[in-house]
Amino acid sequence: MTTETLTLYHGVSSPNSRRVRVFLAEKGLTVPLVAVDLGKGEQHGDAYRAINPRRVVPTLVLADGTSIGEVPVIQRYIEEIYPDAPLLGTSAKDRALIAMWDRRVEQEGFASVMEAIRNLAAGLKGRAIAGPHDYAQIPELVERSRQRTINFLADLDERLRETAFVAGDRFSVADITALVTIDFAAKAIDLPVPTALQSVKRWYDGVSVRASASA
Repeated sequence: MTTETLTLYHGVSSPNSRRVRVFLAEKGLTVPLVAVDLGKGEQHGDAYRAINPRRVVPTLVLADGTSIGEVPVIQRYIEEIYPDAPLLGTSAKDRALIAMWDRRVEQEGFASVMEAIRNLAAGLKGRAIAGPHDYAQIPELVERSRQRTINFLADLDERLRETAFVAGDRFSVADITALVTIDFAAKAIDLPVPTALQSVKRWYDGVSVRASASA
């Protein structure tokens, strides 16, 4: 389904943007995409700051000009407007469990990888924390962040020994966050899934071939 009532401002290589693109693809939705060149600093320009003063991507812009930022909020808005192929749960219990696991993946995995790369990459000097303010890098945090990511992967493997997907027996937004986290860890901080983590490998082999994974 193609909708012209939404526009997604995104970064092509941004993992947060990918989380929303995969979510849309799972929904079978095609929306106009406007690329923000993060490498050239377009997110800091007046044009984009008028859309999102926090200077981060992605941002979903509605037909009336309303801008919605923050990945989980964008996903929730899309789910409420397009409830088919639910990714956030269909009952109070499902929604709570999926939100719980998605938050754990985001805090323990995704945030760890982001902390590592933002304190490591030369191109992010002075921008160690995303947002409207500048913060110096702290190189000493990189190794801790890598260890946090390693611990996250081990914990995820333990979880996936018991369930087919991160939040239970169905693919959900928690799997999207985990997939993007794992791909970004391998690419950004050279931390692929250890071969010993067979449950994560089994899960990854399944979710990474979904059509949405290429979004």
